[in-house]
Amino acid sequence: MPSIAIKYESELILWDCGEGTQRQLMKYKVGYGSIDHIMISHPHLDHYLGLFGLLETLRLSSPAPRPVNLFVPKQLDLQDYKFAKLSKLKNGLIYRGKNFTISAFPVKHTKNSFGLVFQEDDKIKFHEEKAHSLGVHGKLFKEIQKKGKIKTDKGEIKLQDITWKNPGKKIVYSGDCSFDDNVLEAARGADILIHEATFDSSKKQEATERSHSTAEDAAMVAKKAKVKQLILTHISPR
Repeated sequence: MPSIAIKYESELILWDCGEGTQRQLMKYKVGYGSIDHIMISHPHLDHYLGLFGLLETLRLSSPAPRPVNLFVPKQLDLQDYKFAKLSKLKNGLIYRGKNFTISAFPVKHTKNSFGLVFQEDDKIKFHEEKAHSLGVHGKLFKEIQKKGKIKTDKGEIKLQDITWKNPGKKIVYSGDCSFDDNVLEAARGADILIHEATFDSSKKQEATERSHSTAEDAAMVAKKAKVKQLILTHISPR
């Protein structure tokens, strides 16, 4: 069942929490006790059936479990889990971490269905040779980052004169959806697109009727969005 773990620096994020999530976390040595955020893409059981078991494990494992931020598209009864801070999953920015953001966007599936985007902040890199030639050395690097410009014996130097942006990594998750322009737009230029592929192309009509995607749909989105890597998920055993 669906669940995706993203570890970024000191934060651990789960996208969906299907049945068997705890087993997979243990299999791949991802400590469930260090989960910071859980985001449920839509209110179908296969995407959150493992949630209550995971929360119960966390409750029993410590007299004071670490807080977990839980983002869900509809209200859940979590009164037994005071350590879980409940927030509504909605369109737009839902969380800003240290050097990254997570946003949600609506998709065509069922009511309150969303895709998710992990976006690392761009990083400023220095053209060191150019900076040195313009008199920027040592402590002046920190000063120009703080002030945006400084004066040297070469004149006024602006931060953009000696830097370039290294784009942050981008990971996009479609959740469950039929072929959707919203996913295409969200996925543009992504490093990784995790896209559902419930059916193959021989069951295109059934996929459309049930608001799911085929593997061909996922490949088309990845190609049009020019993503670097496509990962297929939510594949039907049929």
